[in-house]
Amino acid sequence: MASSLPIPQPPRTPTPPPDDSPVLDNAPSEPSFDPNSLSPMVDRMSPAAGSPETGGMNPPKSPTFGSTSGDSPASGSSSGNGEPNPFNFQPTVLAKGPVLKSRRGHKYKHSSISHQIFLEPPPRAPLALPNSLPIPTLKECRGSMSKEQNTRFWWSVCHMFVAGYTLWSAQGSLAMTALSHLILFDSLGALLCVAVDVLGNFEVWKRSSIRHPFGLERAEVLAGFALSVLLLFMGLDLISHNLQHWLEVSSGHEPHHSHSHERVSLGSVDITAVFAIGSTLISAIGLKNHARIGKAMRFAYIESLPSVLSNPSHFLTLSCSAILLLLPLLSIQLYQWLDRVLSITMAVSMCVLGFRLVKTLGSMLLMSYSGRGVSDVMKDIESDPSVSAIDDARFWQVHYGLCMANLKLRVSGSEESLVRLRERISSLIKNRLGGGYGSGGQRWEVSLQLTVERT
Repeated sequence: MASSLPIPQPPRTPTPPPDDSPVLDNAPSEPSFDPNSLSPMVDRMSPAAGSPETGGMNPPKSPTFGSTSGDSPASGSSSGNGEPNPFNFQPTVLAKGPVLKSRRGHKYKHSSISHQIFLEPPPRAPLALPNSLPIPTLKECRGSMSKEQNTRFWWSVCHMFVAGYTLWSAQGSLAMTALSHLILFDSLGALLCVAVDVLGNFEVWKRSSIRHPFGLERAEVLAGFALSVLLLFMGLDLISHNLQHWLEVSSGHEPHHSHSHERVSLGSVDITAVFAIGSTLISAIGLKNHARIGKAMRFAYIESLPSVLSNPSHFLTLSCSAILLLLPLLSIQLYQWLDRVLSITMAVSMCVLGFRLVKTLGSMLLMSYSGRGVSDVMKDIESDPSVSAIDDARFWQVHYGLCMANLKLRVSGSEESLVRLRERISSLIKNRLGGGYGSGGQRWEVSLQLTVERT
């Protein structure tokens, strides 16, 4: 009795359709079923078992496991010849084109939470400052010189020849030797002015870059510092010569050089002193020699003099040349005595001027400010009713033409009062320290950091 019962067929499991598989036009409308696809009674490896429709790969039909006339249609599907199919395997037609990949879960960009945590950096604008700028060579500098610059260059060379001629014609006069040292210092300053003017033809001189944040203008400060050290050593050398001469005279020995009035006759004009005065005036007026040094360093007792004489270097050279021009009008004894006094006076003045220059330009190289008026500016800022305290204040000079002030203040008040405070402090610093608008002083850049205190 048990053998007459029908064998139950497995339930039909629906197969989900593919995601992106294209449907071809030549695909069969109704899939055909092979009831013997998994039958153990069929030899599928034999090429003779196939049918001509499928190229000999389909196995022949085999008897079913068993069925009766009372089989329910729900118990399994049947093939086209009426035989039941125990499994529901449907053939799939492969597409000839490329297979599209499914992107389930990533339909939209950055749909994952991890993508929202690690966001893409915003695009940055390129730097406004270049990394570096080309430094001109000597050949490029010569090619960029204008006619006026060529004239000024050859005049600075002539100025150096005047210094050499003054030293050659000194003939034992210590005062004239000191004057030749001063003219040499002025001629080197004139040559430096020409070099600065020529380098101003190139972009690297004034434009900032990452390698040179303030351009090459600080090179002028370094060259001026070297000249000031040279002036200081020349003054010390003259002092040593005067001490040596005094010791020789006091010990009763004859000096190595005769200081008799041999270089110019009495009542005549000293041509060397005339050359010294003329070359100094031409360099001071035409080339603006030592003009930047004169702005950076002021002496109170000569500041009220005209523009040429207010510069300490020009004042020293012109005054000594004028005195030497008048010395031949005196007697020989008085000439020798004044020559020694004038020589030691010029040597000490050169040391004082050189020391002041070394101090001023050295502080400029160290990015500090050595000018006057900072304490008065700080008192005026503290007296403002909106300013509670000054946390930090830095004043520093970059080169001859640029100074910077950085202040950190604690203030109180409305926004409008703070805006007026910024304008007042900037105007105060520029007028007090820079000399005001149109005075030709240093340019000041002021930056303020205000911390508002809530009351």
